Amino acid sequence: MKLLKDCGIRLLAFDADDTLWDCQGHFDAVEESYCQLLAPYGSKQEVATSLFSTETANMDLLGYGSKAFTISLIENAIKVSGGKVGCDTLTRIIDMGKSLLNMPATPLPGVAQTLKALRGGKQKMVVFTKGDNLDQENKFKRSGLQPFFDDCIVVADKTTREYEHLCQLFDVSIDQLCMVGNSFKSDILPVLRLGGYAIHVPYALQWKMEKAEESGSFPRLLRAKSFSDIAGLI
Repeated sequence: MKLLKDCGIRLLAFDADDTLWDCQGHFDAVEESYCQLLAPYGSKQEVATSLFSTETANMDLLGYGSKAFTISLIENAIKVSGGKVGCDTLTRIIDMGKSLLNMPATPLPGVAQTLKALRGGKQKMVVFTKGDNLDQENKFKRSGLQPFFDDCIVVADKTTREYEHLCQLFDVSIDQLCMVGNSFKSDILPVLRLGGYAIHVPYALQWKMEKAEESGSFPRLLRAKSFSDIAGLI
């Protein structure tokens, strides 16, 4: 495949969590402490499996993000304990969830330098992420990456409909969009299915709900081993 600079890309969209900064690592740390706290009611595997089931069941109603995760933590603690969990433990769980609202949004290695290099191009650049609007916007502010972007757009989920709307907002066609992200399921596949371009930048950690099978041939897919490689592709 030819480099994207020859493909008429007018809009570069970037996922936020685990693409621009680490997020999953903080969630994993909270889950680890959570399982230890609830050890009297089950093994780590039992508590974690039940938590994922609770998160999945709540997804349609609560969506993604730290606040939704906190509600699932509390609900699951009551469930696995058979209603025996005490107020002190629930308070600690709430504090764990709140800590995620202030997690560091330190750019991953190579992110700031690469965005600075790309900012000199003709294409618009936008952060396109899913989750809680206030939470995501606050992380974006804490990251210090605002000068590199034209906008930060937060959606409840990333489906083909949201990507079509993104293109409408910036007055571009789908084949003028290139999405950059770590999740093949959310960042890459919907765009490729619409006929756009995508760069997959895997991250060492991945939320179980974002795992997806990669089957088929995608002529408009590029892969980068690190974020720093993106500039060479564009």
